[in-house]
Amino acid sequence: MVEATEPSRGAGRREWVALGVLTLAVVLLAVDGTVLALAVPALTADLNPSATQLLWIGDIYSFALAGLLVTMGNLADRIGRKQLLLIGTVGFGLASVLAAFAPSAELLIAARVLLGVSGATLMPSTLSIIRNMFEVPAQRTRAIAIWSAGATGGAALGPLVGGALLEQFWWGSVFLINVPVMVVLLIAGALLLPESRNPDSGPIDLLSAALSVATILPVVYAVKHTVSAGFDLQGVGVALIGLAAGVWFVRRQRRLTYPLVDVSLFRMPAFAGAVSANTISIFAFSGLLFFFSQYLQLVRGFSPLRAGIAELPSTIAAIGVIFFVGAMITRLGRGPAIGAGLLVAALGLVLLAVAEGLPTYLWIAVAIAVIGLGVGVSMTLATDAVIDAVPRERAGAASSISETGYELGIALGIAVLGSIQTLFYRLRLTVPADVSQQDREAVTESLASATRVLADRGPEAMALLEQARHAFTGGMQVTAVIAAALTLLAGIIAWRVVPPVGKRQVQPADLRKKK
Repeated sequence: MVEATEPSRGAGRREWVALGVLTLAVVLLAVDGTVLALAVPALTADLNPSATQLLWIGDIYSFALAGLLVTMGNLADRIGRKQLLLIGTVGFGLASVLAAFAPSAELLIAARVLLGVSGATLMPSTLSIIRNMFEVPAQRTRAIAIWSAGATGGAALGPLVGGALLEQFWWGSVFLINVPVMVVLLIAGALLLPESRNPDSGPIDLLSAALSVATILPVVYAVKHTVSAGFDLQGVGVALIGLAAGVWFVRRQRRLTYPLVDVSLFRMPAFAGAVSANTISIFAFSGLLFFFSQYLQLVRGFSPLRAGIAELPSTIAAIGVIFFVGAMITRLGRGPAIGAGLLVAALGLVLLAVAEGLPTYLWIAVAIAVIGLGVGVSMTLATDAVIDAVPRERAGAASSISETGYELGIALGIAVLGSIQTLFYRLRLTVPADVSQQDREAVTESLASATRVLADRGPEAMALLEQARHAFTGGMQVTAVIAAALTLLAGIIAWRVVPPVGKRQVQPADLRKKK
């Protein structure tokens, strides 16, 4: 391995202003991933989706992102990161309009797919542009901390934005708000962002691009199907198709002169450990977050705006990471610092499981602040480890791998932990025999549908609704404990695998391609 030299040119005012533009894009993508959670009750009342459709509405956005990020990251390296980001900006705005006015659950799912496709052109470009703008390691760590605050803070900010909109407007407004932001991003990005690309990149292998999608989507579907419908031949068959496509994909990358994914990157402990830890922790965090907004509204009785404000401590804590993450990495080292952040997040999840059963909101606020703090630290340093481990010209491809893990973690978190939450909700329900078949189906479908049909219908209906609320809370507590265990596992991986000191290394495969 050859140690790469570190450029010493510091970033100026233009680079930091451009970072603000990139962070705006990340905030919007993160908000769009979580803003829908608060709109679920209103959306359910309007479109009447099934529980399966509701899960697809929530996670298909991340599925599309995860399936295309690797391809789009490589495309950004080839045609230009700025150019692809601006194309994605236009697509995201148009898809937002389609989602806002979708008349059915099926069309809303389709619009969310288009949002994910457009988002896949934005995410890798933001990180790779940062890698090229900030050449000094200390400045880059600070820039990534701001970027990460936009991602984690934006995910927590989504419910607040959604709550404010839903107080005054219909559920489609949570998508329509994207349009003016996209206009600002398009104009500012065109004026401020520098263009960069990999001068040594080759053509994109279309078969590899197809195989990357054929790997992710069947595996995710199989997980969702097995958790919701049980173990059967359909789930096994679909999973085997995805796994076979994955094996074919990896073997093909090893043979290609210009692979879509340079699998040799995973030989780097810093790269492999950071990607693994980030994926597992986001899996745990996002699966819980999707149902937490419903808990605040349907169990605690908060209005959409109040529920959004109630989630604000997590946002504030995630943003606060900017001010001390540099000192933390200096004192502990990168791997131990990531592990410590994830340990803090795991403790916060355990506290949240306890707090959800308590009558006051105070302990919930403390718990989500602790979670936001831990996730903010771990995400910042894990992302920094990923892009610091590769040469500048491979920044787009490396960023896409990191973002694929992140988005796949979100998608699987919602699918798996969401399905487990629904399973425990149904197990804890005891519906009286004299309840009509229509009401029985609504109550067992989800708490949102139970609230829609049982609210304001007399003492017996209200008693059943209160039982459903207790069942939902119990399911949330079980899910929070599972999420805490997974986050602790991610912390152990980071602590043991990611080196304390980052080393910028160029792989032999990269050197061969340059000759």
